[in-house]
Parts: sequence; structure tokens; C-alpha cells
Amino acid sequence: MTPIAPGLPSDGASVAAVRAWFLEQNDRRALFAASPEASLFGEYGPSMAARHHHPAWKVLLPIGGHARVVPDGMPTMHGRGLVIPPQLAHRPAISSSYVALFVDPWRVPGGGGLARLDRRTVDRLLAALRLDDPSGTPDLPSAREELARLLGPARAIDPRVAHVLRDLAGAHRIEDLAAEVGLSAPRLRALVRSEVGISLVHLRQWRRVGTAIANLPTFSVGAAAAVAGFADQAHFTRTTRRLVGRTPATIAGHHSRV
Repeated sequence: MTPIAPGLPSDGASVAAVRAWFLEQNDRRALFAASPEASLFGEYGPSMAARHHHPAWKVLLPIGGHARVVPDGMPTMHGRGLVIPPQLAHRPAISSSYVALFVDPWRVPGGGGLARLDRRTVDRLLAALRLDDPSGTPDLPSAREELARLLGPARAIDPRVAHVLRDLAGAHRIEDLAAEVGLSAPRLRALVRSEVGISLVHLRQWRRVGTAIANLPTFSVGAAAAVAGFADQAHFTRTTRRLVGRTPATIAGHHSRV
């Protein structure tokens, strides 16, 4: 597994905030990247995941194939690409190589649901990512701009909530976050749910999963869990399976250090 150094896309806009790694192991290749605008996970070849749900919008972008999603309580949906709303429990399968983009719920206008994408839209989003860029770093800011054209611009949220969400990954106690913005912990929890539609605890778990996955190239699974704020490796594994439908070992490769 190789960490990818941040670089510059051809238009000169900095992507220094992007953290990325690329895994090539036997016949498996996988890519992960994360920035303040979005995060990404991709694999070469067909793939599927167990039932899961997460507090982010997910955009499935097959590369030349099709996506299928089996959502709870709804008919199966097929498409050249699919948009999956936050908190929808589902089982995805992709017939080809793919990338999945994840966007925080407050960065997208509310009200949308499970939806298909046509081939032209999928191609535009894949082109925005510049996956063939020699720097090796996906252009997440450009992809986020393209998503804004598709899904709409980010919605305004209470500045106290915005501050808390920026600091969420590194916070050990919600009480400390609440104190930073002059609120009690119960009031902060209520305000976040009102503004974002998802509990603060679930948002923090999602952010910690992303932080831990970003560190898998240079840390053991247990150390990545600890750095991200999980109680232990088992807690990280359970949470990742629930939110992503995979375990850390299957995300980072069967030979990850444990």
C-alpha cells in the first residue's frame, strides 16, 4: 500500500488538503482519498458490500459497468450510476471497476432520495476526478464542484454547528465541543440534529472511520483505530462494518498489519 503525495491538478488549484493512498496487492487494486469537500474509495474489478448505512451522500460511479443497490423497504435499483442518500440501509454491487464518492450531508441540499445517473453524468464526474492524472491524486475539489452542479450547492448551517463539524474528528468528548461554542451538550446534540438531520454521535463515528482508513497505509489496524479515537480495534471493525459494509482488513487488503 502506497501513500500518495498531494499534488497540483493541471489548472493550478491546490489539492494539498487531499490525503490519499493506493493499494496494489496480487490481483487487487484499491484507491482511497479524502479532502474537506469529499472522500473517495475505488476498486479495480467488480465488487459488492454487505448491508450498511452511513450519514453521507454516496455517489456510485462504475467505470464502464452498472451499479445495483438493494435498499431496505424499496425495490432494487439499477443504473449506470447511483446516488444514495444518507442513512439509507442498502446492499450495493458493481459489475466493473468503480469509484464511490462520499459527501457530508450538510454539503448537499436536503430532500433528495435514491436516484439514477445517466452515462453522460457518470462520465463527467469521472473526468472531474482526473483518475489518470500522473500525480496520482484524485481531484476531489473539482469532483465536488461537479456534484454541486448535479445535486445543488451546500446549504447554510448554524456557524456553531459548522465549527463543531470541522473539529469533530479530533474531539474526544462532546461536552468539550459544546463548551467551545457556548452550549450544553444536550443543546448541541439537538442543534446538530435540527441542522443536519443526523445525530452528532453518528457523524463523529463516520468522521473517525474516515480518519482511521486514511491512516491504514502507515499504521496497523489497531493503531489506526486508536489514533482516530476508537476504544479499540474491535470497536473500529464493528463500526466500519456497520457504516461501510466492509471490515478494515478487506478495505486495506488481507495482508494489512493487525
